[in-house]
Amino acid sequence: MGWEFAAWLLLGGSTVLLFLGLPVAFTFIAVNIAGAAIWMGGDVGLVQFARNAVTSVASFSLTPIPLFVLMGEVLFHTGLAVKVIEGIERLVRDLPGRLAVVAVVAGTVFSAISGSTIATTAMLGSLMVPVMLARGYHPTMATGPVMAIGAVDMLIPPSALTVLLGSLSGISISKLLIGGVTPGLILSVVFVAYIVVRVKIDPTLAPAAPVREHRGWAKWRLFVQYVLPLVSIFGLVVASMSAGWATPTESAAIGAFATIALAAAYRALSRKSVLAALRGTMSISGMILFIIVGATTFSQILSFSGASNGLVSAITAQGLSPMAIIAAMMLVLILLGVFVDQVSMMLITLPIFMPVVQQLNIDLVWFGVMFLICMQLGLLLPPHGLLLMTMKGVAPPQVTMAHIYRAVIPYVLISIAVLALIFFVPGVATWLPAKLG
Repeated sequence: MGWEFAAWLLLGGSTVLLFLGLPVAFTFIAVNIAGAAIWMGGDVGLVQFARNAVTSVASFSLTPIPLFVLMGEVLFHTGLAVKVIEGIERLVRDLPGRLAVVAVVAGTVFSAISGSTIATTAMLGSLMVPVMLARGYHPTMATGPVMAIGAVDMLIPPSALTVLLGSLSGISISKLLIGGVTPGLILSVVFVAYIVVRVKIDPTLAPAAPVREHRGWAKWRLFVQYVLPLVSIFGLVVASMSAGWATPTESAAIGAFATIALAAAYRALSRKSVLAALRGTMSISGMILFIIVGATTFSQILSFSGASNGLVSAITAQGLSPMAIIAAMMLVLILLGVFVDQVSMMLITLPIFMPVVQQLNIDLVWFGVMFLICMQLGLLLPPHGLLLMTMKGVAPPQVTMAHIYRAVIPYVLISIAVLALIFFVPGVATWLPAKLG
């Protein structure tokens, strides 16, 4: 059996099972069992598969995942997120589309203290969208900014998916986390600019409403009391990694401890909120680690069967320039994002992409940041983008899926433009890791 058969069975089989709706973890475990039986010696291969499963989740580098998730879960279940929104709202002046701007700025802050895109979108969607609709905002203007900034959560540390990508690809996790900061902030700024310009062109999208003026200390109190201390956790996590004081795991532990300590200082911790945060953390982390069990063996079987080397040789033999190959990879990722979730994108493509990228001597951080943006696009792409489904679940009944699809299109185009910027100007993604490193 040649490598072509192995590629079709492993890659094609996993893709078909995903399209049939089988959960990601079960999809790759099923394919792995077949692959281990065929290419790794039958019963011996199945025993090795079990050993690989244990080894894959015993890696110390995966420890930041539950810690980053815990930070976001504590923030949301203790109610501190509401205080952050109030603090930001008092500072944002009477701009066109003011509440949509507040949602973007608040979402950027949450991105710096939460490791979950879904949690950020669900929280902002349930709190902000009903208020915007009640004040006459068009459903597309109310929902679009919330979904767009929820996706940016993947780029700005802490981010559980960034840790997972770094672990599966072999890219430095700390550099990848820091590399996403500048593109994430650029996206946030451009989103705000788009909202202001769009509402100036068509004020009916976000009718102006009276703004309650706060002066003096009342204007700044909530910002100083809640926003600054929580954002300082982001600074602490990034500084500890970039200065070499702590590993990504230790930085994640510092961030989780600081978040819990702040919640306790605000007297927001309760038995109910702690249990809810721990349940949420265990649920999300368990799902990710279960997926890793399938991912690690999948890559090994691809390599053992000869499919990885065969595909890499076939790609490099085409005579394309490195930039053309990377552009084709990004296009594949964007197309995959229409159909499958972000973890599936990683599991299907990384075993093929990473050997090619390494052979071409491509900057791994630059490639990793673009990979993250492609995954972020997958969260927003109709018809099955995860954040589209999340928004539909938390939005009031008058918001239809048609509204949600229309709302997200401008932000998808903006994200593609930023991806193109990073493609042609790699320094946008690499200068901060290099500077801090």
